[in-house]
Amino acid sequence: MTTSNELKPLLKRLRLGYMMDALPERLALARKDQIDYAAFLQILLSDEVIRRDNRNLEIRLHTAGFEEICRLEDFDWNAQVSVDRRLLDAAFSLDFINRHEHVLFVGPVGVGKSFLAQALGYAAVRAGHSVRFTRADAFFRVLAQSRVDHTLEKIFRSFLNPDLLIMDDFGLQKLTAQQSTDLYELIIARHRKSSFVITSNRAVDEWLSLFDDSILGNSALDRLANASYQIVIEGASYREKLSPHRRKEVLTADT
Repeated sequence: MTTSNELKPLLKRLRLGYMMDALPERLALARKDQIDYAAFLQILLSDEVIRRDNRNLEIRLHTAGFEEICRLEDFDWNAQVSVDRRLLDAAFSLDFINRHEHVLFVGPVGVGKSFLAQALGYAAVRAGHSVRFTRADAFFRVLAQSRVDHTLEKIFRSFLNPDLLIMDDFGLQKLTAQQSTDLYELIIARHRKSSFVITSNRAVDEWLSLFDDSILGNSALDRLANASYQIVIEGASYREKLSPHRRKEVLTADT
């Protein structure tokens, strides 16, 4: 019986079965470089730690529910948009999460608000924070369905648990009375306990008019706005550069 065959059941019993994948290569390296036992064990365990960290990251990214994986380094800074880089860099330091503060991205359609919000969420996941991404309309739709299913308390709690809740495309239309109450309760429940990232096509001072009840709106938005980075993005549509039609025009112009 080979050493590998003897090790296999032991590693599986210790829930270290994935070590078998790297074991032949690591054994060959150890023999070649005459690595001592302690160093060999450290290499094997380091491989397993890296594998588990990567797997945990994959799970947390999947759980976050991003529409796409976005990274700040992939943002096209050549696009015709303007943003306060000082504020953006401060947000991406992620200190706001530790302070239970918020980030509000506002600007016209297509300037990269959703991209930057998801990039901020990606950075937060990489830093070990729990994150959930939802579109505003999906949030209200899920709560409405939970009332039908009698699962409201459980579903609402699932929006309270993450360290960072990203709500995309807020303010596309006026809120109903129930939606106003739901958003008020969400903001109040998370205030000073966890953080929001919210994107909107409307300026923050327009948000109050979206609430069915101005008293609820004032109470919620006062807490939200006074503990947030408000990052305004201006310029032409970021998405326009990515469209097949636009790429064809650029190629034609270059030839």
